[in-house]
Formats: sequence, structure tokens, C-alpha cells
Amino acid sequence: MVARLVIAAPASGAGKTTVATGLMAAFTRRGMAVSPHKVGPDYIDPSYHALATGRPGRNLDPWLVGEERIAPLFGHGAAGADLAVVEGVMGLYDGAGASEFASTAHVARLLDAPVVLVVDAAKQSRSVAALVHGFASYDTRIRLGGVILNRIGSERHESICREALAESGVPVLGAIRRSDAVATPSRHLGLVPAAERRTQAAQAMDAVAALIAASCDLEELLRLARSAPPLPAAPWTPGPSAPASVRIAVAGGQAFTFGYTEQAELLTAAGAEVVPFDPLTDETLPEGARGIVIGGGFPEVYAAELSANEPLRKEVAAFDGPISAECAGLLYLARQLDGRPMCGILDIEARMTGTLTLGYRDAVAVRDSVLTRDGERYRGHEFHRTAVDPAPERPLFRWRGGADGFADDRVSASYLHLHWAGSPHLAPRFVEACRAQSF
Repeated sequence: MVARLVIAAPASGAGKTTVATGLMAAFTRRGMAVSPHKVGPDYIDPSYHALATGRPGRNLDPWLVGEERIAPLFGHGAAGADLAVVEGVMGLYDGAGASEFASTAHVARLLDAPVVLVVDAAKQSRSVAALVHGFASYDTRIRLGGVILNRIGSERHESICREALAESGVPVLGAIRRSDAVATPSRHLGLVPAAERRTQAAQAMDAVAALIAASCDLEELLRLARSAPPLPAAPWTPGPSAPASVRIAVAGGQAFTFGYTEQAELLTAAGAEVVPFDPLTDETLPEGARGIVIGGGFPEVYAAELSANEPLRKEVAAFDGPISAECAGLLYLARQLDGRPMCGILDIEARMTGTLTLGYRDAVAVRDSVLTRDGERYRGHEFHRTAVDPAPERPLFRWRGGADGFADDRVSASYLHLHWAGSPHLAPRFVEACRAQSF
């Protein structure tokens, strides 16, 4: 049994990420093995979770992988851990569209885990009790085990909030004063990933760990986490490991930081040797690579550097093996990105826009590709502020009100982010395509 907590909030911006990451760091610094998790499709928060714990940050998203896989994926990620901390998404009950599906509350129920509510108390005092009472009584299937007050202004402010909450029956497990030392810079898609500011992020991690340790009752939080019952679900597995028979290059570095840990595990289990490469600095692909996977990230921020690495761009352009590209990968395969030359595999031009495209997509593959087959259904998400011209004449995916993606017999490229654990046939299909190119 793994002790576990879900860190939630009434709404975005209350301080969930600071508290969850701080708890991960504080318990890790106590010598505990802490397993970090994030509700939803977010790639950036898990990068800080990994820095805090030294373990991969893993996502738990019922929309992307199916609710039946949430407890197994949790068990897989938390194997060998003393404690698991799950950071929620948005407000506690906010799910996909107008439903509660894929909300923090939904995941907390699937994990049978106690919830700690982070409340921004900056502009209220006794009203926090009414707020907490509402969240505690709204759904009795959720076990609200305590509250952490964030952005407390003074000792008197804290005292008033604690006195009001004493009448609610929900214990106060921490009170955090306002602090600029733990702030994380943001840009057009949210927080800047930890990989882009590793030194500063490590320093901030020390600060947030100290802040949380000084402000929260770690012993009581651990006791609450240990009250979670055993989970009956068997841990997820990427499958029986096959001997490595083909080498697959996976893009990484500061420009390509978006990816789910399970993708590499699935590729490895299917018989791939997964080798990372950095399109910013590596002038050649890994020797012997027969396939390329290019996930999401921020190529628009690094367009000049990516374009300047002409030797690698030319090698990718001449590559004759299968390529899987998502979002940032799509842009890297274009002729140009904001006027700068890219690889030119796709006859399109990409550019930054002022419009955020964000949301879950219930998509249908409408043509075959190296990954998909016509008629297959996929659940994914979009998250970008870019556009490509021209739009595909024969898109790879269609969904209600939209279409996207470019494909041929060896390339699959689209804006759609997929969690391969939700479609476990993708990894063996891609590996087999790469293996076929080896002969």
C-alpha cells in the first residue's frame, strides 16, 4: 500500500503547484521516496515534480487513458515509494467540458485518496470557513482531510482563519505566508519548464521545500496520507519486455520538453532501444536510428537556434525511416517556423499566433499512417499558440468542429497530443514499422 494525498484547490491560481511541489521536496529531503503525479494533460508541472523528487513526474488523466487505467498507472509510478503526492488540476470539481469526468475529484475517487484543499486566503478571513464547508459537503464521496491556507498576511489573519475553520470540522494542516522567493516565471503556455531553468529551479526548490516544511504540519499530512486504504488494482505494465531490435531517436533538450514517461517505457517493451537527442545542440541523429519521435515543447522560443543547426535539419530531412511528431514536432518538420528554415519534410509554414488553442479532442483517424489506421478513435488534447499554412487537404484526424494532421506511409504529424498508455497499440506498431525499415 502506498500512502497518498491529492492536493486540490477551489480554482486555478490558489497555489496547488507550490504546495504540491513543496510537499514533494520537503518529504524527499526527509529521506522519503516520493512518487509525483499530476491530474490532467499538463507537461510542465511534472517537470518540477521530477526535480523535487528525483523520480519521473507522471500524469493521471482519465480522458486520455480511460478511468480503468488510473489506479494501475498510479501503482506503476508509485512502486517502491513511501508516499505519493498527486497535484490536481483547476478547481477540485472541474472536469472535461461541463462534466466532472477527469476532474481532480474524479481521480481522487479512483485512487481512494484523501484530499487536501489549498485555499488562497489573501482577500478573505472568516469566509474561508464557508468556502471549505461548501467543498467538503458538495460530494460526500470525496474525503476532504484538511486545508492549507495560502498567502496568509499576518499572525492575526492566520488566527482569524483558523478560528473560523475550527467550527467547520476540517483541520488546518498549514498556513503559508506570502513569499516571492518561490515564484516561477511564466510565458504564453504557462510556467517555464524546469529543463529550461534548471539552476534557478533547483534554487527555488530548496526555498519552497523550506517554506512548506516551516508552514505545514508534515507529520499530520503524512498520517493523513497513510490513512488511505489499499488499492485493489494491479499496477500497469508496458508489456513483456522484448529484446531491443531497433534504435529509435527521441527528441529532447530545452525545445522539446513535452512527453509522457510511459511512451518510452512502451517503446522499450515493444523492442526499441530509446536514445535521446537534442535538436538544439546535436548535429547528427543517434547512430543507427531507424525511427524518430518528436514530441511537444517550445520550438517557437528556440526557432533561431533550431534553424541554425543546419546539419541536423538536413539529416532529418533526408531520413527515410518512420517519424512520429506531435505539436512542436509538427512545427520542426515544416519548411519554416516564423520565417526561419526548419526541416522541410512537410510542405507547410508555421507561425506564432495570438490565439490559444486548448482543449480535449475526441478524434477519429480518417486515414492510415505509420501510427494510425482509418476509423480508429483517439482521445487527445491540443495546447498551442501557433498555426500552419496550408491546412491539410487530407487530414489525419477529424473531430467535432475540427480536423488536423499530416500523414504518409512513414510520417505521422499533428497538433494532437496522445498519451500512448491510452492506446497501447501505438508503440508496437511504430516499432514494427521501424524494424521493417531495417531490412
